[in-house]
Amino acid sequence: MAIQKILVIALVALASSLAYASDPSPLQDFCVAVDDAKASVFVNGKICKDPKMVTADDFFFSGLNKAGNTSNKVGSRVTPVNVNQIAGLNTLGISLVRIDYAPYGQNPPHTHPRATEILVVVEGTLYVGFVTSNPADPNQKNKLFTKVLYPGDVFVFPEGLIHFQFNTGKTNAVAFAGLSSQNPGVITIANAVFGSEPSISSDVLARAFQVDKDVIKYLQGQFWWNNN
Repeated sequence: MAIQKILVIALVALASSLAYASDPSPLQDFCVAVDDAKASVFVNGKICKDPKMVTADDFFFSGLNKAGNTSNKVGSRVTPVNVNQIAGLNTLGISLVRIDYAPYGQNPPHTHPRATEILVVVEGTLYVGFVTSNPADPNQKNKLFTKVLYPGDVFVFPEGLIHFQFNTGKTNAVAFAGLSSQNPGVITIANAVFGSEPSISSDVLARAFQVDKDVIKYLQGQFWWNNN
């Protein structure tokens, strides 16, 4: 019996250690290793400030009461408040954005590779949605979840999934969103696919989208606006 108890305890301890034996979620797109021991190292965040030098301003940001300039091709502007705006957010795993939408403006399909997003509408009407990842069954299609939101309504976009917001009204719209990372990252789908530098091969994209290469070259020739 004593041996069995010891074995159970050992297995529980092993399971517990394995449960935590994984890398933390990255807070940057990549971290290229260096072999210079004197080089500064930025791993999964930013180097910490001396606590004796910290002030209230390190946890403060002003300006989310001001509307963003939506005079662009997509008709929206995202004002971020992440670790780059508030140094005190480092390692806290949270950030915020204000999103302004012109009439019929949109925050185009994009993903946050490192964060779930929860959005609340404070002004206007938004048509929002997200698309699931590829299903295990190849005969099934990615599923779209959509909702029309009014002031006070809240919607959640799961981490890493493609999502969007579209202002369906004739007046401006405003929303605020919290994100579960100090640096959630943004990948705007059209910008990444058609506006990368250097460009993705038109042969690759023509086959992927099943269109003529001239269509791809036209899309790659457009200016893909970043609303951040």
